Amino acid sequence: MKIPRLALAAYGFALVVIVLDQLTKAWMLDGLSLREVGRVLIAPPILNFTYVENTGVSFGLFGGGGSMRWVLSVFSLVVAGALAWWALKAERRLLVAAIGLVIGGAIGNAIDRIQYGYVVDFIDFSGTGVFPWVFNVADSAITIGVILLILDSLVSERKAGVGAAHEKA
Repeated sequence: MKIPRLALAAYGFALVVIVLDQLTKAWMLDGLSLREVGRVLIAPPILNFTYVENTGVSFGLFGGGGSMRWVLSVFSLVVAGALAWWALKAERRLLVAAIGLVIGGAIGNAIDRIQYGYVVDFIDFSGTGVFPWVFNVADSAITIGVILLILDSLVSERKAGVGAAHEKA
């Protein structure tokens, strides 16, 4: 089976996200010793690096320990697999970018859950009073990917509606 070029692009996006996510987490844990220090002030109060062990999904939602670790790990990998399959059929660049970002984020966080039992979060904008959650590169990729999925859906629906209107005329 030949893998389409657009699918390879999605897999490339996913790989970049996984590598960036794991490198930044390694830097936080080993380079900055964030686990021991707890918090590093970067641009207070706007941005800090704060160590959080997230047992839930993105932004700490649905947290839980124990078996949730494995449930969330398996769920993340199943979602990544389904999206990887979808990428084989994708024909729009925006859709491919979105799929790749979500795959990368899901796998990045699954690696943490399997390795540590939790996801390492550290990007902290809570001092702004607007965004209270601490997150990581994988969470960012998932969020941006979902936004792009919605945008792609809206754009493709609009194009389909315009095409149908032209056909009727």
